[in-house]
Parts: sequence; structure tokens; C-alpha cells
Amino acid sequence: MEGASIVEAIARRPDLRFPLPRDFAARLAGRRVEALRRRAKYLLADLDSGQTLIMHLGMSGSFRIEAEAGAALPGLFHHPRGKDAAHDHVVFRLSNGARVVYNDPRRFGFMDLAPTATLAEAKHLAGLGLEPLDGGLDGAALARLFAGKAAPLKAALLDQSLIAGLGNIYVCEALHRAHLSPRRAAGALALKDGKPSARADLLARCIGEVLAEAVEAGGSSLRDHRQADGSLGYFQHAFRVYDREGAACPTPGCRGLIARIVQSGRSTFFCPACQR
Repeated sequence: MEGASIVEAIARRPDLRFPLPRDFAARLAGRRVEALRRRAKYLLADLDSGQTLIMHLGMSGSFRIEAEAGAALPGLFHHPRGKDAAHDHVVFRLSNGARVVYNDPRRFGFMDLAPTATLAEAKHLAGLGLEPLDGGLDGAALARLFAGKAAPLKAALLDQSLIAGLGNIYVCEALHRAHLSPRRAAGALALKDGKPSARADLLARCIGEVLAEAVEAGGSSLRDHRQADGSLGYFQHAFRVYDREGAACPTPGCRGLIARIVQSGRSTFFCPACQR
């Protein structure tokens, strides 16, 4: 998409999770995609109109890339996804001969348009916290964000207003690597003088490692997730605790078994023996 113009945008229904913006297709037609980027779990396409197309996949949304008849797309993904075309809700026809198709069986995803210059104030992005992959997430940042918080560490890590984009799977995995209990009070990562504890430094490092490895592996395929070329992610094969209830803890020398508890309506997997 980056560098190409949207020859035609086709909206096959007026809404996804939320109604599409007014004149959605007309406002995209003819616009060049100047840059493609991410904020938290949002995909952002900056357009030459001064607007940014905001896209969120929800639970089951995905993009399928196809070639228009007679077009060759060297270097671009164009493998079949095997998705039901009845759930193809938005189609972008691009000037480079690609068709980018948004497919979403549950329609939990959504799209919106907002001025690029004030994107941080857009309703979907306002209030998002620190980006975990931008180099600013370290022990000091965790101590500052969690100081005085009695909430469980797991809940604090999932709070998008504190750290943007962390999900349930990767929080469970990072906490296990850092040997921290998901029940521990988040504020315990900060010392009395506000400085980070050694545990805070370790957890920040583990979060970065888990996310980097997951990106390298193409994500985690549990049910709906596929990569843009139709292939699966492989990080699920590296899970240490997630969805491994009753399995032996992989920490060397630990004889604990992975347990599952429910926190804030979400499953938490951890080792009660080595995570304190």
C-alpha cells in the first residue's frame, strides 16, 4: 500500500463494528498512501489528503492481498487466504495492481478517518500509553507508571492507558520469564524513592524480548490469526506458560506445574512455584 494510490475504495456495507465515516469510499478514492505505520494495535495509513486511515482488526479481521487480472506483484504477498468472500467488507484497488481486501467474519474490527496533524487526539488513539517497542519501556518507565498502584501486575500491564498494545498472551509469557507473579501488586516494582527495582528492570527486558521474538515468528496462531501472505504465525510453539495448564514449568530446576486463574475475565497462565 505504501507509495501506491487508491484507485477505488469499495465499502460493501455501511458499518463494521462502528459505522464507516461519512463518504468513506469517496474520501479515499484517488488518494496516495504516503506512509503505513502502527500505534498500539491500530494500523495507520497516512494519505496525501492530510487524513489518516485508522484500521483495527478486532478479533477476526484480516487483510488479503490479491493481484488484479494481468498484474504482477513481485515481492508482494498474494497467496490465497481461503477466507469466505461473504465476509469481504472493504476492498482497496491500488495503482500498483494490488487489491487489498478486508475480511472480518465477526465484524469486531473497524475503520475511521482522522486528520494526520492531530492524530494523537483522535478518539481511538487519545489516551493510549507508552509504546513497548519504541525504546522507551525500561525499568524506570515501569516504576513511574506503576508507582502506588495496588492493582495486580497482570491487570496493570494490560491497561492500554499505561502501556499500549500489550496483549494477554505476551503478558503471561513476559511475567513467567521475569519470574513475577501475576498477582503481585504493580506498585511493588517501584522502590520507596520511586526508582525501579531490579524486578522492574528485568520485566521491561523480558517484555521487549517476548515481543521481538513474537514479531520474528509472525505472531501467534490460535484460531483466526494469519499473516498477510496467508501463513500461520509460529510463536505459539514457543509458549512457556500460555494455554499450558498442568504442564511442567520449563524453568530449569523448577518442579512446578503451570496453573490457570482468571483475572478481570481473562485467563492467566503462570507457575505458582517460581513466579513470586
